[in-house]
Amino acid sequence: MVSSPPPAVRCRGLVKRFDDVVAVAGLDLEIARGECFGLLGPNGAGKTTTIEILEGLTEPDEGEVEVLGTKWQGDGRGLRERLGVSLQETQLNEKLTVAETVRLFRSFYREGRDPEQVLAALALDEKRNARVGKLSGGQKQRLAVACALVGDPELLFLDEPTTGLDPQSRLQLWQQVTAFREHGGTVLLTTHYMDEAERLCDRVAIVDHGKVIALGTPAELIRSLHAADVIELLSEPTLAEEELRRLPGVSDIHKRGPNWALAVHSVTESVPPLLAAVEKAGARLTHLSTHRATLEDLFVSLTGRELRDA
Repeated sequence: MVSSPPPAVRCRGLVKRFDDVVAVAGLDLEIARGECFGLLGPNGAGKTTTIEILEGLTEPDEGEVEVLGTKWQGDGRGLRERLGVSLQETQLNEKLTVAETVRLFRSFYREGRDPEQVLAALALDEKRNARVGKLSGGQKQRLAVACALVGDPELLFLDEPTTGLDPQSRLQLWQQVTAFREHGGTVLLTTHYMDEAERLCDRVAIVDHGKVIALGTPAELIRSLHAADVIELLSEPTLAEEELRRLPGVSDIHKRGPNWALAVHSVTESVPPLLAAVEKAGARLTHLSTHRATLEDLFVSLTGRELRDA
């Protein structure tokens, strides 16, 4: 009987401290091969530290890490040849051209992809002779992803890969992630864009204060709100929380900045009595909006904090 391969990533009891700050606090993760796994949370939640540990860039204070069935203490050099890494900020030689940079990264691997094909896939072929220092922020971001892909990795780490990208470039990158997975690759993705996580990820883990506080498919996590829609409102004077909780169809209520956010079963069920309550209180609505429930709504419900931590 042939045994199944180990998970692409497995870590248990991961802990990392920086002086008195606990960045990662006993975190457990398991990512299946061929999966696109999202790690979500605000800045300071421990996402980047966790990824740096998994990438072999940072040593944990406690816990066990296994990547592609290998521990970093075993064959770190061999393991690096099987990974592609795009960091949040990648410092590249600004005097090299785009093509020279991708060829340089290709030379780090015994096997890999054709640099010209990678440049074309990331829509960088027209910039192939431009110096890195002359690129826009979005072009540099695409170049960093190209450098991560040119080694033809089994496991791809993407830390905020679409920050600063225009909508067309974001879509191109999504297509590259999809194509990478169709060829059996595994992706670990961090992002602040919830549409990105919902479109690309098979499962996501929401992290806060260095711990996983929710784990599942995007659809499962959104369903855990027990609400199909969210109503955001601001009134003068502000309606009492108890009054809002008593409205028909409201399953949860929390603050989002100055606004109240009501998780509801149906907008059509809850908006009319809400408007009646506003009128009865002699208040004036200064903001009213509705949207389908998202992963970000779940995060705020769980933590009281915005996913995008300004």
